[in-house]
Amino acid sequence: MNTDLLDAMKSLADEKGIDREVLYEALDAALVSAYKKNFNSKTNVRVDLDSDDGELKVYARLQIVEEVEDDDLEISIEEAKEIDPTYEVDDILEREVTPRNFGRIAAQAAKQVVTQRVREAERGVIYSDFVDRLDDILIGTVQRMDQRYLYIHLGKIEGKLPMNEVMPDESYKVHDRIKVYVTKVENTSKGPQVYVSRTHPGLLKRLFEIEVPEIYEGIVEIMSVSREAGDRSKISVHAEDPEIDPVGSCVGQRGQRVQTVVDELNGEKIDIVHYSEDPVVYISNALSPSKVIDVLVDEEEHATTVIVPDNQLSLAIGKRGQNARLAAKLTGWKIDIKSESEATEEGLLNNDSAEVDVEDHDDEL
Repeated sequence: MNTDLLDAMKSLADEKGIDREVLYEALDAALVSAYKKNFNSKTNVRVDLDSDDGELKVYARLQIVEEVEDDDLEISIEEAKEIDPTYEVDDILEREVTPRNFGRIAAQAAKQVVTQRVREAERGVIYSDFVDRLDDILIGTVQRMDQRYLYIHLGKIEGKLPMNEVMPDESYKVHDRIKVYVTKVENTSKGPQVYVSRTHPGLLKRLFEIEVPEIYEGIVEIMSVSREAGDRSKISVHAEDPEIDPVGSCVGQRGQRVQTVVDELNGEKIDIVHYSEDPVVYISNALSPSKVIDVLVDEEEHATTVIVPDNQLSLAIGKRGQNARLAAKLTGWKIDIKSESEATEEGLLNNDSAEVDVEDHDDEL
């Protein structure tokens, strides 16, 4: 075998991070297969490749038996002892059967193995890279599209953005740059597959982590996100330090931080509310911008009845029930909203009830 080819194999192994021994083992298997295929041999063989000078030898491996039943696989003890008197039955005798033109065949097999192993190694590196980016934001370029996906160039790989995870009213052209959220990475027989989204709640969370240093540094924590992509979202935030205003941190001076997120999401409205371990306070905050009179909690059913002023009922429920729906997703509680007059008629509210204290920093943009 050409020593230049061996040198190239060594260089590629080092460059791609492939163990040389793994490469040589794969090459041995390929050479055995190539020998059997090209020389129509049923014999068990072993290929010996000298990794220094490239010298190649093929040995037939024959089992020593008392009586031969298959000449391709066996040799008699009598014949074996003529070669070496120390042989015993069931030993393996190796006999060199290297074909004269096997070097050319071996070189072709080596090229195929190297190509395959390099491809596998590159796929492995790509898969590892993108698994580490799961639940993260990447910036890519729209390459093409079909009925099912937008295909986003992400550097080493093409990400798939399902059409049902493109935000409503968004449209893209080839070469447009786009921020996407990595939702799934699979290692398939066709290579790594990366799936991304524009509608996932994680995209909103990561955008705030990028824009708000206090979140990145762990001073402010995003506790929950509920999102109806392209229309409206809610996030709840919390800070252990009572001196820190988590909502104000997310809003930024003159609303600059939240506006950057809104612009990235093409005008999606975002409610930022204070998190509380008290479900009464938390649910009241989550229903912002509506005011809340009282929250009746059913711990067993994990459900609440929220009472709001009559003139706030439609605001609390929201258009097509969106505000209440997002608040329920945000808090994890079932929410049934009733007007003050309705609650009074049902005996759920007495006239002495006062509005629930809601954090006064809730913001909407």
